[in-house]
Amino acid sequence: MKKLITIAFLLLPIVAVAQDIPDMSDEMMLQMQNMQTCMEGVDQTALQSFELRSSQIDSELKALCASGKRDEAQQLAISFGQEMAKTSALQEMKRCGEMMKGVAMPNMPIVKDTDYSIHHVCDN
Repeated sequence: MKKLITIAFLLLPIVAVAQDIPDMSDEMMLQMQNMQTCMEGVDQTALQSFELRSSQIDSELKALCASGKRDEAQQLAISFGQEMAKTSALQEMKRCGEMMKGVAMPNMPIVKDTDYSIHHVCDN
């Protein structure tokens, strides 16, 4: 979940600067423009609500971790991630991001999959 949001927000500025990348092909530019158009269709009110809820959850998680309630914090983080993954706005963002799947970006680092099941929210 955290990975999805991070990737989505990292891809947004790429579209804005894509014209400055010398090796950018027309096909790649078109895919990026399509993704940007798709992202513009995501419900902004839902994203603002998500951002507010994320801030609240973040505060709760920090308090739980600080008080040594690691299991409770982990469960809250998992529940929140599952809840957010079901929202239409984040599903739409994921769909938009998938438009770029398989596109090789020149001079861009490759984000590798991380197994978050072995990481604890209090250790971040």
